[in-house]
Amino acid sequence: MLAGGAARRLGGADKPGVRVGGRALLDRVLAACADARTTVVVADPRPTARPVSWAREDPPGGGPLAALGAGIRHTTADRLLVLSADLPFLRDTTARRLLDALTGSGADAALLTDPDGRDQPLVAAYRAAPLRRALTDLAAGHDGTLTGLPLRRLTPTLHLTRIADPVASFDCDTWDDIAAARARIREHGLVLEEWISAVKDELGIELDVDFRALLDVARDAAHGVARPAAPLTTFLVGYAAARAGGGPEAVAEASRRATALALRWAEENADPETPAAPAPGSTGGAG
Repeated sequence: MLAGGAARRLGGADKPGVRVGGRALLDRVLAACADARTTVVVADPRPTARPVSWAREDPPGGGPLAALGAGIRHTTADRLLVLSADLPFLRDTTARRLLDALTGSGADAALLTDPDGRDQPLVAAYRAAPLRRALTDLAAGHDGTLTGLPLRRLTPTLHLTRIADPVASFDCDTWDDIAAARARIREHGLVLEEWISAVKDELGIELDVDFRALLDVARDAAHGVARPAAPLTTFLVGYAAARAGGGPEAVAEASRRATALALRWAEENADPETPAAPAPGSTGGAG
């Protein structure tokens, strides 16, 4: 992951540390490749949401190809996911699509394209051997160094395949881009997913759950019992799921039971003259 650029269009700001949705851009990209066996960040070391290895081109600020060359010296993997650290909407699904496209095509690299169809060599999956050869050949023709070489020199000698993802390819080069990204995550259809992802990263949780089911629990508790019951019930659902071993199945079962209880409670309030249905597992008879 390349995170050591000068960010001139941001006035020299620490771009990887700029926050979108409460998370540094670098941490957002790290979340998209959390399954990587080795994660190397080419930049000066800094606190990150998860452990990484650090590398630096020599001299620092030598450009993206010099940074890429420095980074790949720290891994022996056959396939490499190469990412810039300014991609606020990159997801693990896109990372997997790139790797799947690389594996299925036999190409040297699978590149993401932006909405205008332009290749994004820093949102791509590469086979390590042809990438190393390309970098070696470029350095050999430039006094033995990659410093100062433009990124566009990398791909002409590689056999490429491409996938399109106009959202994941959005990068933040200017403050207007940052403002647009911050506005987008607060859109109605995205804000809950963004917030939950941020909370999971903050708490170190990797569990994938159906948050809509939890919202249903909260709604039923609020409507059928009392509004303050909503957050308390979802907390108890989480606690019960953890005691049951955790995992999506445990959360789903705890949610189902809490929802059923809230609905039974609401039925009693709706018509006090109608006997409530017996709870599951009870006999319903008199003692």
